[in-house]
Amino acid sequence: MANWGHLQNRYETIKKRKMLALDGGGIRGVLTLGILAEIEQQLKTELKKDDSFRLSDYFDYIGGTSTGAIIAAGLSLGMSVNQLMKFYEDKGEAMFDKAFLLNKVKYFYNDGPLLAQLKQTFGSHDIGLENEAFKTLLLVVTMNRSTDSPWPISNNPFAKYNDRSRPDCNLKIPLYQLVRASTAAPAYFRPETLQWDPKNPDKTFVFVDGGVTPYNNPAFLLYRMATQRAYRLNWETGEDKLMIVSIGTGAAPTEGIYSNLLDTLKELPGNLMYAMQVDQDINCRTVGRCVFGAPIDRELHDMVPMDSAGNIIDDTTDTNRHFRYMRYNADLSTKGLIDLGFDKIDSNDIRQMDSVKNIGKLKEIGEKVGQEQVSVKNHFGPFLKE
Repeated sequence: MANWGHLQNRYETIKKRKMLALDGGGIRGVLTLGILAEIEQQLKTELKKDDSFRLSDYFDYIGGTSTGAIIAAGLSLGMSVNQLMKFYEDKGEAMFDKAFLLNKVKYFYNDGPLLAQLKQTFGSHDIGLENEAFKTLLLVVTMNRSTDSPWPISNNPFAKYNDRSRPDCNLKIPLYQLVRASTAAPAYFRPETLQWDPKNPDKTFVFVDGGVTPYNNPAFLLYRMATQRAYRLNWETGEDKLMIVSIGTGAAPTEGIYSNLLDTLKELPGNLMYAMQVDQDINCRTVGRCVFGAPIDRELHDMVPMDSAGNIIDDTTDTNRHFRYMRYNADLSTKGLIDLGFDKIDSNDIRQMDSVKNIGKLKEIGEKVGQEQVSVKNHFGPFLKE
């Protein structure tokens, strides 16, 4: 029988629901953490909480892709943003740095040290909510290479494939392996092979980085999995009932033109991720009420609802959207970096997703973006109250 276990009091009542969606982007997850640090601090102040406050105390459903899955898993387990930042500072080299991995080729064939670290950090238990380590619902986006399809895995106890009576129940997969599957970047690590049903070899699948799915930005996917009948969670929609906070790992179109095939192939993953981020962001701003986000382009602008006279509709007026939405992200173009006060940082360098030499800079950029963009008092509106 599906149940909420130790989270029964939190989830069996009808209340406003808050969701947090975290993009993929390799070592640029440090930028995400810089923004999250500001959200954590502002919420602690506004809600009058002490230093024991965690984002898991506030957000009900946390989802992430690739590097976002690492952060989402940590937050769902009740880790602080500072703890996760230290994890990236200490272990980022083994996870993302190309030079490190090329110098130690064994990591492609034997990534035991990384798996051991993930196991130590996230535990060897499965993802079922029976384990009291979980503080929230969690969504991890993976890519099933065997079927060439995105596999979003959650610990929602009511989801069809989370039924404990099924031999191929999703909940039986250990968390550290699920996180590893979501971060198995092609050409960096071997794919992660997971056997869903120990007695059925046909239920063995190969997984690669969730960032190669259309859900590198998982915000709209998170909305669907919380509200669509098929997932059996059935959270209520409405601007005062559901909120999604979406956080990126920095974005910018590639500067200049490609001079050869090698340059084209090198930039292709980033190009695709950027395009997918924007598309999912547009979906959220179309169905949800955007209260903050950078302009999409010169035609759509920021998609914040306006009246016929071109004035932003007052926050107290319901615009009949399905959820309240905000998108926090850094513009990593040359102009964007200059506007942030980082004119000495090269855009082409900081946009790389695989070098730990940028950790310090990414942390600074994330913190600055958090300070300039985040205002929980103005953006979160009714979701600062029960």
